[in-house]
Amino acid sequence: MLPCVYRLQPVLTLLSFTLLTQGENCPAICLCPDPHTVDCSGRGLTRLPDEIPLDVRRLLLADNWIPRIPSDFLVLYSDLVYLDLRNNSLSNIEPGTLSTSSRLVFLDLGCNNLTEIPKGTFGESRSLIKLRLGNNPYLSMVNEDAFMGLTSLRELELERNALSGLQVGALSQLPSLRVVRLEGNPWVCNCNFANLFTWLEENSHKLPNGIDGMECSLPTDGRRVPLSQLSQDSFRECQITLTLTDFLIIIFSGISVSVAAIMASFFLASTVHCFQRWSKGTKGDEEESEE
Repeated sequence: MLPCVYRLQPVLTLLSFTLLTQGENCPAICLCPDPHTVDCSGRGLTRLPDEIPLDVRRLLLADNWIPRIPSDFLVLYSDLVYLDLRNNSLSNIEPGTLSTSSRLVFLDLGCNNLTEIPKGTFGESRSLIKLRLGNNPYLSMVNEDAFMGLTSLRELELERNALSGLQVGALSQLPSLRVVRLEGNPWVCNCNFANLFTWLEENSHKLPNGIDGMECSLPTDGRRVPLSQLSQDSFRECQITLTLTDFLIIIFSGISVSVAAIMASFFLASTVHCFQRWSKGTKGDEEESEE
């Protein structure tokens, strides 16, 4: 029996060392179910915890009161692949905060107080596959280049925010996009929405419920209608087309302006010339009077 114990002693020693190391590196207020996971969910945190292991890969910070992420927070955690910050008090993401998250695959910023997603918010997070930004009740603006560089992004959630419009460029520059959630926003079916409507029709297979699950408000009376009841004809007045008459008016206007400019220049030159001759004549008369 003893020889077996002696043989297992190195394994037991290594296991004990691992457990002790794990316990030492884990923040006191959090749980660490494995050496690369830190779970600080629902701990009432008002800031990010201290002493997070540098080799953390899964960081769970959901259901707290964290108001901001320091811009240099992710610099030290280059191995991080999973970051859950849902249901906190984040109102903005400082520029450059996510620029070093090259290995990040999953990011959840849902259920916060974000107001906008500016250009280049996610830096060059080329490994990011799933991005959750839904249920931010004050999120009313997403820059056209907000998702620039997210070439691997497959799932994007923007549901139940305060978006009344969205530039198509924000979505069309995501080559790997497979699923996008946009329902529950106060979309307005005006001319700014026309291009997005076209994109949604062409990519309805990427919407979990198709365009049937989305509504928009008519600019005339504010009545909300399902997008499935609209068509390209609904935005016909937004299409700018020039008829032959329009072209003739433009050409005639251009010619008229040119002729008017030439006549004005001629009149001005004639006036200056006459004034110069009058000035010379007056000067000559004065010289004769003096003699």
